[in-house]
Amino acid sequence: MYVDAFLHHLLTLPDYKQQIVHIQPIPPRDATFGELDEPLHLALQSHLESLGISSLYAHQARAINAARRGENVMVATASASGKTLCYNLAVLEVILKDPSSRALYLFPTKALAQDQLRSLNELACPELVSFGGCATFDGDTPKSERAEIKRKAKVVLTNPDMLHLGILPNHKSWSRLFRSLKYVVIDEAHVYRGVFGSHVANILRRLRRVCASYGSNPQFICCSATIANPGEHAEKLVGLPFEVISEDGSSHGGKSFVFWNPPLIDETGTGRHSSNSEATFLFSELIRNNIRSLVFTRTRKLTELIYLYSREQLGSSLGQLIKPYRAGYLPEDRRQIERKLFDGHLLGVVATTALELGIDIGDLEATVLVGYPGSIASTWQQAGRSGRGIGDSLSLLIAQDNPLDQYFMHHPDSFFGKSFENALINSENINILRPHLLCAAWEQPLTDGDGAFFGAAFDRAISELEGEGKLRKSGGRWYLSPKIAHPAQEINIRSTSGKNYAIVDVSQGYELMETVESSVAFFQIHPGAIYLHQGESYLVQELDLENRVAIVTPTDVTYYTQTKELTDIKILKTERERSCSGVKVCLGEVDVTNTVVGFKKKMQFTEEVIGEEPLDLPPLRFLTQALWFDLPETSIERVAEAGLDFAGGLHAAEHAAIAMLPLFALCDRNDIGGVSTPFHADTGKAQIFIYDAYPGGVGIAEKGFEMIEELWAATLEAIRECPCQEGCPSCIQSPKCGNNNEPLDKKAALILLQGLLGIK
Repeated sequence: MYVDAFLHHLLTLPDYKQQIVHIQPIPPRDATFGELDEPLHLALQSHLESLGISSLYAHQARAINAARRGENVMVATASASGKTLCYNLAVLEVILKDPSSRALYLFPTKALAQDQLRSLNELACPELVSFGGCATFDGDTPKSERAEIKRKAKVVLTNPDMLHLGILPNHKSWSRLFRSLKYVVIDEAHVYRGVFGSHVANILRRLRRVCASYGSNPQFICCSATIANPGEHAEKLVGLPFEVISEDGSSHGGKSFVFWNPPLIDETGTGRHSSNSEATFLFSELIRNNIRSLVFTRTRKLTELIYLYSREQLGSSLGQLIKPYRAGYLPEDRRQIERKLFDGHLLGVVATTALELGIDIGDLEATVLVGYPGSIASTWQQAGRSGRGIGDSLSLLIAQDNPLDQYFMHHPDSFFGKSFENALINSENINILRPHLLCAAWEQPLTDGDGAFFGAAFDRAISELEGEGKLRKSGGRWYLSPKIAHPAQEINIRSTSGKNYAIVDVSQGYELMETVESSVAFFQIHPGAIYLHQGESYLVQELDLENRVAIVTPTDVTYYTQTKELTDIKILKTERERSCSGVKVCLGEVDVTNTVVGFKKKMQFTEEVIGEEPLDLPPLRFLTQALWFDLPETSIERVAEAGLDFAGGLHAAEHAAIAMLPLFALCDRNDIGGVSTPFHADTGKAQIFIYDAYPGGVGIAEKGFEMIEELWAATLEAIRECPCQEGCPSCIQSPKCGNNNEPLDKKAALILLQGLLGIK
């Protein structure tokens, strides 16, 4: 790909308005190779050479050496660095030496497991195939094949959902696997963070417990994109010590990484052009220039919108060469899109993070990221989907109109020079631990010794479950109450919200279209919502709360919908306190009540608000962890003396701080909530709260508490550098604000943040 020529082409187009604010050249890198302490098994070495692999990268050799020594290994290197070979060689070698050995591979998605099965079968030499081979075991596995896989497969590839729902509760039928399990491989380990990661951490503890009952003690090999705390994350995920390998020995071609900032709407600086229309422009130009491209969006809705816009821009001929791709589609639809992209029948795809992971979709030349993905790790992971060979590639990050995106546009060094963020999980979140203990009791009765697997919260959780009659103690062991059947089926491991909502199309005889997590149902499929599916718009006619069903019908409206919400917060317990520049900062447990009160109708291309409607939905209430802090009296006095709006300053500082917190913790803005008030009943004074938007919390507020001064400084910088006068989406306005972003006072926020930092 001729990157310079394409960028020059963009500069000549009428729609180019100085959007390129930074180009970071990423130079090509030569490989560094390593040596194994002992040669590979002869059959495996010969097969590798027949595939054209004569040397191992330095990190691959180190990983295999560590695995041979019996270490648990965490490999944290960049996309396309050959991490798969680290675990495949270790696993295949041990099976060749001891044919009774077994291995279990975990991937976050079924698609990735299927893709890695192809790679494993290519690598597996004839001797291994004769031993029983490798197989995927997930919801798509035909029932007729399942018994054979349990009996014979040496390597079983699955996902955490199937391990949780299908394998562990039925471990007796998997006794051959558990008795001889030598390795557990956890690929894309950075994905297991937040609520999902906290669930998976408990599933892995249940796995280790079941293995111990069969007399096995498997080693773990984890692979991850680059994160700040790979060792800590692996240890929290699995509950065992790990050796970390993070020095990348792989080669890669050169890349131009472009920061693209949509132009200001007018000279007042109160807003920027839509990042969606900028993405449509760039994607369309890439396709017109025959450049194989992938566009990443933050949400399902944006995936559909940008696909729709781009198809219209390209016309019928080129429009047939692009597709949308996201979770929620039927598996056969996703597989078809993957194959067409790999085979070259598609020139481009607009996707959610469902394609961020290592599914082999061939060599792409360009990636377009619509908005900062929420973490530096995810940004590099998505950008790394282009340029996986030795040729040059292009990645473009389009900023959205929010404080964090704009901060990076003004401080590219803060992105390219900043270390990666911490992946956060909390396996001892009592809301997550309790149901997994019920699952563990179903698998085999619990004992006092199981605290070694489940951690310090084990005793409290057991006591609560026993008090509720869900566990019964007999002979020093806890048994599941007979009233509870199949506890694993009651847990949605990808959220804390339980069962999903079904979306059915009334025009097709109430046909199931897709499903939506109940935690986001009120925001996406409320009555009157416009829901997008494969580029088509559907109007939600009814939301049946009791049966968890949304009734939709096709529509041709030209607007989309966005909810408004209100939040109330009560302090239950203060766990930690600290003083920063004389300001008291607290961390503790809070009770949050969130109510979706209405929605806006916004035009697809212009973002113009064309109407608002109220909603009557039940409140969502949960207990979680929050940080909160006081405001300096001197700053409050300065705001009053200047005749500024104190409540507006609080509100503005809260919005901006929430937007900036993902700079320090591996999370999404939607993982965090906030409340600000000039007077809070629990403290008797002005307060700003920032909380984890999940029951029990997953450590985001705690990370903010630990880095509060850095958070204040980055928030101050983001607001101060914005060119607007009164405040805009790039600094203090929030798209989720239930108060219509009122009141907001940018100048008052600056005074308050300066006071928090001790700046006079």
